[in-house]
Amino acid sequence: MVPLLDPTRQYQQLKSELAAAAIAVLASGQFILGPFVERFEASAAEVLGVPNALGVANGTDALQLALQSAGIGPGDEVIVPPFTFIATAEVVSLLGATPVFADIEPQTFNIDPAKVEAAITTKTKAIIPVHLYGHPAQMKELKAIAAKHHLFLLEDAAQAWGATLNIDDQTFHCGAMGAAAGFSFYPTKNLGACGEGGLVTFQDDALAEKCRALRNHGQSRRYIHDLIGYNSRLQAMQAALLQVKLKYVDAANLRRREIAHRYSAALQGTSLTPPSEKPGAYHVYHQYTLRVQAGSAHRDIITAKLTEAGIGWAIYYPVPLHLQPVYENLGYGAGAFPVAEQAAEEVLSLPIFPELRDDEVELVTKVLLDVA
Repeated sequence: MVPLLDPTRQYQQLKSELAAAAIAVLASGQFILGPFVERFEASAAEVLGVPNALGVANGTDALQLALQSAGIGPGDEVIVPPFTFIATAEVVSLLGATPVFADIEPQTFNIDPAKVEAAITTKTKAIIPVHLYGHPAQMKELKAIAAKHHLFLLEDAAQAWGATLNIDDQTFHCGAMGAAAGFSFYPTKNLGACGEGGLVTFQDDALAEKCRALRNHGQSRRYIHDLIGYNSRLQAMQAALLQVKLKYVDAANLRRREIAHRYSAALQGTSLTPPSEKPGAYHVYHQYTLRVQAGSAHRDIITAKLTEAGIGWAIYYPVPLHLQPVYENLGYGAGAFPVAEQAAEEVLSLPIFPELRDDEVELVTKVLLDVA
């Protein structure tokens, strides 16, 4: 069997350090926010190169709190890609604003800056690019658009811890290029907790302070509530475990890239199109997502062969957001975003995690080449 993901392998490598961190939290008696969270926030901010990093309950909350801190609400429009996990658009809707979809680039699956510019109206207040599968979005172009139209630029970096982008000979981490960013530490992520967890980054100190209050019931100080807020506090246990894993994530991302490049080299010249890496982009391969050129019918044949061989696989994502039942009221319909719709018909994700063995990579490649 070759699993799509096996978190127990990482645990076996780090179990003594993780156990020590867990015991330290238990012995402290401080389980919500507190010094373990503050230490992780400081470490994360240093790694990312941002002035503010706040631990929250999960990645969805990270996006929603960032938007609310920026004042996004009813009557506002926020531009998002239609090809991503629903949380990207869901948080917009939860605040009473309207998600406006803009199609993606065929090479990276990330939002197309030209389509973003065309979608801007007088109601537009923000843009949420997603660094999908771990490949940075075109942030130079998106930053220019946001500045031109005075829009809040929020990075959805849920899948992109450690990914970087070179802009004008400077290297920036995903999560450090927009006005704010949201990270997820869901266990499957490149930097994953042992449960739920998230992080919000801000360039602006005032917005960070507002978010700090919002995540803790709107408190500016104990029992003084200036805002209607949330219970979205990162648990100390998750912060302590993430602190351990933070030391190893760069090496783990290198291994992901090694596996990805082996897959891509083997698949050249087949009916399967490997994922792209744009110049200056450091892809961290949260997922290795290829395209099946013949579409979903041939994809079904391939996935059946993978299943028969005991190899895990996934389709992220089979239905674009504009075609989800919950967004029928927006009136887009089939054909509105052809690049996203074609991607949904063609994408296929293969096993890729740092502990994947070389012989397992070879088996996946062999099965694919037999049916490609």
